[in-house]
Amino acid sequence: MAYLDRKGLIGRGSHINPPNRYLPGHTERDLEHCEHDADLLAELDRPPTQYFPDNSRSVISKNDSPDISFTYSLNPYRGCAHGCSYCYARPSHEYLGLSAGLDFETKVFVKHDAAALLREFLNKPNWNADTIVMSGVTDCYQPAERGFRITRGCLEVGLEARQPMAIVTKNALVTRDLDLLRPMAELGIIHVAVSVTTLDAELARRMEPRTSTPAARLRAIRELADAKIPVRIMTAPIIPGLNDREIPALLEAGAAAGATSAAYTLLRLPLTVKPVFLEWLERRLPDSRERIENLILATHEGQHNNAELGQRMRGSGPIAEQIRRLFKVFAAKHHINGDPPEYNRTHFRPPQSASGQLRLF
Repeated sequence: MAYLDRKGLIGRGSHINPPNRYLPGHTERDLEHCEHDADLLAELDRPPTQYFPDNSRSVISKNDSPDISFTYSLNPYRGCAHGCSYCYARPSHEYLGLSAGLDFETKVFVKHDAAALLREFLNKPNWNADTIVMSGVTDCYQPAERGFRITRGCLEVGLEARQPMAIVTKNALVTRDLDLLRPMAELGIIHVAVSVTTLDAELARRMEPRTSTPAARLRAIRELADAKIPVRIMTAPIIPGLNDREIPALLEAGAAAGATSAAYTLLRLPLTVKPVFLEWLERRLPDSRERIENLILATHEGQHNNAELGQRMRGSGPIAEQIRRLFKVFAAKHHINGDPPEYNRTHFRPPQSASGQLRLF
């Protein structure tokens, strides 16, 4: 695998580009003749985030896995500059001929036509207002959203159509769109889940380098709750030996901020997520790496990822069961063990088509 840094890349979760499974070869930088070129090396330590147009002709993905609680999702971006070292979406970048490592967080593809494509999708005659989840793969409020505003455009279409939607994010930027989320909440067509994996700001900075701080995410939960928007705290992923001990504090903080429900998933390391996370663990927590990795293996029947349906998100064995019970006890203690309110699908109406043509039926 290609190690890209000398002392450490600035603000990046992955410092490697593991080989793409679908390509016959990969390249590695040879810096032997550049060791005294301080300017070049400094530039390599600060790789910029590049944005490319994604000209996909469809923006809605359909999922049929029983492990996933939703069927339809919308992802305005492919790749994510948040750079979370554990991100399960990293292997999706390999379909683009890129790496699941540094490429995933520095080469982000933008679906500029997402709102128009959503409008077109919602005008399908057989659409019955099933829930559409934003961020089923990558975060819809990652840093790019500040400028591109693709997520906001999709929410505008959703509000116009009275379309039930859900948002999953670990970025406090979600509160920028309270002017859209409030009326959606009044219609009963929006849920928001904010992911808070740790209360340790330094750990978050290292593990999720370009996300909002834990304090900012809790403030976002508070602002959403104050606006009467159903909000859930997601403690995902739980990493045995690293943040599992924080479950009681995370749930207490989420409830205090106004979350009314909670959920978690257990860390899994499928495909090329594994080398990225283990390299991060070795680099950031070398003294704990072996212990944490062994605990991960213990929750997936000796593997880094058990793909068996029904187990891959929750794990198995005594440690996974202990985490499940701990979460259940403290979610109940803080009264956030219920489900979000039911969506109201009766308000749905197809949005005006891009052509301006109205539907007869």
